[in-house]
Amino acid sequence: IQISDNWPGYSLDLFTYPQHYYGDLEYVLIPHGIIVDRTERLAKDIMQDIGDNDIVVLCVLKGGYKFCADLVEHIKNLSRNSERFISMKVDFVRLKSYHNDQSMQDMQIIGGDDLSKLTGKVYFLVSFPWFLLILSFVFCKDIVGTGRTMKVLLNNIEKCKPKMIKVASLLVKRTSRPDGYRPDYYGFEIPDLFVVGYALDYNEHFRDLNHICVINDHGKAKYRV
Repeated sequence: IQISDNWPGYSLDLFTYPQHYYGDLEYVLIPHGIIVDRTERLAKDIMQDIGDNDIVVLCVLKGGYKFCADLVEHIKNLSRNSERFISMKVDFVRLKSYHNDQSMQDMQIIGGDDLSKLTGKVYFLVSFPWFLLILSFVFCKDIVGTGRTMKVLLNNIEKCKPKMIKVASLLVKRTSRPDGYRPDYYGFEIPDLFVVGYALDYNEHFRDLNHICVINDHGKAKYRV
């Protein structure tokens, strides 16, 4: 689903959201209900593609946890209601690539020390993002923007020689610095906006916001570190 650059979004008055964020947001870019429906469709597409292979999910924290949890739950529900049972294991890694609303040159990879477990498996990297299926699909991060963050993570995982890697991201950003990278599965292509909500944060705030929203200048100044 592609969201155009001139999409005005939804008025905040149409939705409920935490009162402590009043005055900090511009508009709702993607309502929670649409996120849920689109994630369910991604789960169906993944189920059709993986065949009889089990899944190892590598969830990129912190922004990817909501997308990862919901996607995994949808896959489990589809598995329970089909003739084939899909076994899933979940592991976590944390990436830090932003200071305030600016992308940092050096990305930190925290956790996931025993990535050798991925050897010979199929992984699904879930990114939400910008969240591994065994064989291995990997659910990586929450947002894929320039692709730099994802490439660094994938290079580290590929050193363990997994059998297969797939990447799923809830969002893909259109940026002025494209590098040609696209995840195998993604929910929405969005303009180059700094978005929060659905576990995406600005300095650890807004993770409790169910909708994906665009933060305003007041919100950036209020929570700047």
